[in-house]
Amino acid sequence: MAASTPSIRPYRTEDREAVIAILAGSDPWKRLGYGAAEWQRLFDPLLRDREGFTIEVDGIVVGLALLRPRFLLGEYVELLAIAPDAQGKGLGQLLLAHLEKLVFARANNLFVCVSDFNSVARRFYRRHGYQEIGPIPNLLIAGSAEILMRKTAGPVRKS
Repeated sequence: MAASTPSIRPYRTEDREAVIAILAGSDPWKRLGYGAAEWQRLFDPLLRDREGFTIEVDGIVVGLALLRPRFLLGEYVELLAIAPDAQGKGLGQLLLAHLEKLVFARANNLFVCVSDFNSVARRFYRRHGYQEIGPIPNLLIAGSAEILMRKTAGPVRKS
């Protein structure tokens, strides 16, 4: 049997329950204290000024990304998640590449925050050309920092 080709498409209302299940069962969000109730609020009403994308394999949603426009002269990856049982298969890389293609067609900077304890995510973004800008201490939970990271296509003004 041939391996399925993942597909990326815009988030739809009917994806809500699958997306919430992925997030509620995943770290770092569990460690940060985010449960299904918080995710229900985020996805109701639909996305609130964000662009959302899902990645599917065999018609099953296995990941998502939320993109927030107009952030520090660029855009911001508010959320990128792959279901735990689908990790390690290159799906996060595909989803990130999709976001980068969209963003860098209209802006020069793409930002993301990663929890300081999330070494896997920090390595993932560094491997894809993101640089750590600095910590934002005690943003989500006491005693932990969110690390602001950026990938850039260059300064907004060339001279």
